[in-house]
Amino acid sequence: MKKEQRAAQIWPLLTLCAARRQTLTYDLLGRLIGVPRQGLGHLLEPIQSFCILNELPALSVLVVGENSGLPGEGFIAASDVPAEQAAVFKRLWLDLTPPTEEQLADAAQRLPSNGRSLVELKAGLKK
Repeated sequence: MKKEQRAAQIWPLLTLCAARRQTLTYDLLGRLIGVPRQGLGHLLEPIQSFCILNELPALSVLVVGENSGLPGEGFIAASDVPAEQAAVFKRLWLDLTPPTEEQLADAAQRLPSNGRSLVELKAGLKK
């Protein structure tokens, strides 16, 4: 399965978590979709990029480490994680049409975001 297909598979899980005001651990997400925990950052990148490009709260902020309670180092969409999680919880995600695989692929191509600096990304968008 391609990265954008997996991201499209993850999106509804995260929107459900947002509606229920819950986070999701990398381990549990990996088990739910059948992917090792180590490969999830790569699959969350299209969601992170899509949210940045569309000025949405960073939905991928809900995926956290079991011990730290924080997103992994590939998450760069916000520096204040609790505030971003609160913004995600406020958004009515279930009222939005989920992005298509193509939209997620386009977002990741236009704004490869995994582990890059948000300042660097935004500077690149202004060019």
